[in-house]
Amino acid sequence: MTVGLIPGSFDPFHNGHLEIVERAAQIFDEIVVAAIRNPQKSEALFDLDERREMIAESLIHLDNVRIVSISTLLVNVARDVNATAIVKGLRAVSDFESELQMAQMNRSLSGVETLFLPSSSHHSFIASRLLREVARYGGDVAAFVPAPVAKRLAEKFPEAMS
Repeated sequence: MTVGLIPGSFDPFHNGHLEIVERAAQIFDEIVVAAIRNPQKSEALFDLDERREMIAESLIHLDNVRIVSISTLLVNVARDVNATAIVKGLRAVSDFESELQMAQMNRSLSGVETLFLPSSSHHSFIASRLLREVARYGGDVAAFVPAPVAKRLAEKFPEAMS
Protein backbone atom coordinates (compact mmCIF):
# COMPACT_ATOMS: atom_id res chain seq x y z
CA MET A 1 0.00 0.00 0.00
CA THR A 2 1.30 3.46 -0.90
CA VAL A 3 0.99 6.23 1.67
CA GLY A 4 1.52 9.91 0.90
CA LEU A 5 2.26 12.20 3.85
CA ILE A 6 1.25 15.83 3.36
CA PRO A 7 2.62 18.05 6.14
CA GLY A 8 1.88 21.69 6.74
CA SER A 9 0.86 24.23 9.31
CA PHE A 10 -2.49 24.67 7.48
CA ASP A 11 -3.29 27.84 9.45
CA PRO A 12 -5.75 28.05 7.80
CA PHE A 13 -6.27 25.20 5.33
CA HIS A 14 -7.05 26.76 1.93
CA ASN A 15 -8.04 25.80 -1.61
CA GLY A 16 -4.42 25.38 -2.68
CA HIS A 17 -3.95 22.80 0.08
CA LEU A 18 -7.24 21.17 -0.92
CA GLU A 19 -6.09 20.86 -4.53
CA ILE A 20 -2.82 19.15 -3.54
CA VAL A 21 -4.58 16.69 -1.22
CA GLU A 22 -7.20 15.83 -3.85
CA ARG A 23 -4.55 15.24 -6.51
CA ALA A 24 -2.34 13.19 -4.18
CA ALA A 25 -5.37 11.11 -3.16
CA GLN A 26 -5.55 9.94 -6.78
CA ILE A 27 -1.89 8.87 -6.74
CA PHE A 28 -1.60 7.13 -3.35
CA ASP A 29 -3.71 4.45 -1.70
CA GLU A 30 -3.81 6.53 1.48
CA ILE A 31 -3.06 10.15 2.30
CA VAL A 32 -2.08 11.31 5.77
CA VAL A 33 -2.45 15.05 6.24
CA ALA A 34 -0.25 16.17 9.13
CA ALA A 35 -1.05 19.50 10.75
CA ILE A 36 2.21 20.70 12.25
CA ARG A 37 2.92 23.06 15.10
CA ASN A 38 5.70 25.08 13.49
CA PRO A 39 7.76 27.05 16.04
CA GLN A 40 9.40 29.03 13.22
CA LYS A 41 6.10 30.64 12.24
CA SER A 42 4.25 33.39 14.06
CA GLU A 43 1.60 32.63 16.66
CA ALA A 44 -1.08 30.38 15.20
CA LEU A 45 -4.53 31.73 14.41
CA PHE A 46 -6.10 28.31 15.01
CA ASP A 47 -4.85 25.68 17.45
CA LEU A 48 -3.98 22.18 16.23
CA ASP A 49 -7.34 20.71 17.22
CA GLU A 50 -9.21 23.43 15.33
CA ARG A 51 -7.02 22.90 12.27
CA ARG A 52 -7.59 19.13 12.38
CA GLU A 53 -11.35 19.67 12.53
CA MET A 54 -11.37 22.13 9.63
CA ILE A 55 -9.19 19.86 7.50
CA ALA A 56 -11.37 16.82 8.27
CA GLU A 57 -14.53 18.75 7.38
CA SER A 58 -12.92 20.05 4.17
CA LEU A 59 -11.82 16.56 3.10
CA ILE A 60 -14.95 14.61 4.05
CA HIS A 61 -15.47 13.75 0.36
CA LEU A 62 -12.20 11.77 0.22
CA ASP A 63 -12.34 8.28 1.69
CA ASN A 64 -8.60 7.57 1.63
CA VAL A 65 -7.47 10.52 3.78
CA ARG A 66 -6.77 10.72 7.50
CA ILE A 67 -5.59 13.67 9.53
CA VAL A 68 -3.02 13.77 12.32
CA SER A 69 -1.46 16.55 14.39
CA ILE A 70 2.25 16.54 15.11
CA SER A 71 4.86 18.47 17.01
CA THR A 72 7.83 16.24 16.28
CA LEU A 73 10.20 15.64 13.38
CA LEU A 74 8.39 14.92 10.15
CA VAL A 75 10.58 11.90 9.49
CA ASN A 76 9.31 10.33 12.74
CA VAL A 77 5.74 10.75 11.53
CA ALA A 78 6.69 9.37 8.11
CA ARG A 79 8.05 6.27 9.81
CA ASP A 80 5.03 5.94 12.10
CA VAL A 81 2.51 6.10 9.22
CA ASN A 82 4.69 3.99 6.86
CA ALA A 83 4.82 6.83 4.34
CA THR A 84 5.90 5.92 0.84
CA ALA A 85 6.61 9.59 0.14
CA ILE A 86 6.23 13.06 1.57
CA VAL A 87 4.08 15.22 -0.71
CA LYS A 88 4.64 18.96 -0.94
CA GLY A 89 2.76 21.49 -3.03
CA LEU A 90 4.75 24.17 -4.83
CA ARG A 91 3.34 27.55 -5.76
CA ALA A 92 6.45 29.20 -7.19
CA VAL A 93 10.16 28.70 -7.74
CA SER A 94 10.82 30.38 -4.40
CA ASP A 95 8.94 27.53 -2.66
CA PHE A 96 11.16 25.00 -4.39
CA GLU A 97 14.37 26.43 -2.95
CA SER A 98 13.39 25.90 0.68
CA GLU A 99 11.42 22.71 0.05
CA LEU A 100 14.38 21.12 -1.76
CA GLN A 101 16.60 21.58 1.30
CA MET A 102 13.96 20.03 3.55
CA ALA A 103 13.46 17.14 1.11
CA GLN A 104 17.17 16.42 1.04
CA MET A 105 17.39 16.53 4.84
CA ASN A 106 14.34 14.28 5.24
CA ARG A 107 15.76 11.78 2.74
CA SER A 108 19.13 11.77 4.50
CA LEU A 109 17.47 11.19 7.89
CA SER A 110 14.92 8.60 6.83
CA GLY A 111 15.29 7.53 3.23
CA VAL A 112 11.78 8.82 2.47
CA GLU A 113 11.50 10.63 -0.85
CA THR A 114 9.58 13.86 -1.39
CA LEU A 115 7.19 14.28 -4.30
CA PHE A 116 6.59 17.88 -5.43
CA LEU A 117 3.23 18.77 -6.97
CA PRO A 118 2.90 22.19 -8.57
CA SER A 119 -0.33 23.99 -7.74
CA SER A 120 -2.56 25.17 -10.52
CA SER A 121 -2.15 28.79 -11.54
CA HIS A 122 -5.47 29.82 -9.99
CA HIS A 123 -4.20 28.70 -6.55
CA SER A 124 -0.55 29.70 -6.87
CA PHE A 125 -0.95 33.04 -5.09
CA ILE A 126 -2.90 31.72 -2.08
CA ALA A 127 -0.92 31.58 1.15
CA SER A 128 -2.22 31.05 4.68
CA ARG A 129 -0.22 34.06 5.87
CA LEU A 130 -1.98 36.31 3.34
CA LEU A 131 -5.40 34.88 4.18
CA ARG A 132 -4.87 35.55 7.88
CA GLU A 133 -3.85 39.13 7.16
CA VAL A 134 -6.73 39.85 4.77
CA ALA A 135 -9.30 38.31 7.15
CA ARG A 136 -7.85 40.13 10.16
CA TYR A 137 -8.36 43.48 8.39
CA GLY A 138 -11.90 42.77 7.28
CA GLY A 139 -11.37 41.30 3.81
CA ASP A 140 -13.51 38.47 2.49
CA VAL A 141 -11.41 35.34 1.84
CA ALA A 142 -14.32 32.90 1.40
CA ALA A 143 -13.43 32.33 -2.28
CA PHE A 144 -9.99 31.03 -1.29
CA VAL A 145 -10.89 28.50 1.43
CA PRO A 146 -13.22 25.51 1.77
CA ALA A 147 -16.62 26.29 3.33
CA PRO A 148 -15.76 24.84 6.79
CA VAL A 149 -12.72 27.11 6.98
CA ALA A 150 -14.70 30.15 5.81
CA LYS A 151 -17.19 29.45 8.62
CA ARG A 152 -14.42 29.37 11.25
CA LEU A 153 -12.79 32.51 9.87
CA ALA A 154 -16.16 34.28 9.97
CA GLU A 155 -16.51 33.32 13.62
CA LYS A 156 -13.02 34.60 14.40
CA PHE A 157 -13.34 37.77 12.31
CA PRO A 158 -17.07 38.53 11.96
CA GLU A 159 -16.48 41.75 10.01
CA ALA A 160 -14.36 39.89 7.40
CA MET A 161 -16.98 37.61 5.96
CA SER A 162 -20.11 39.75 6.05
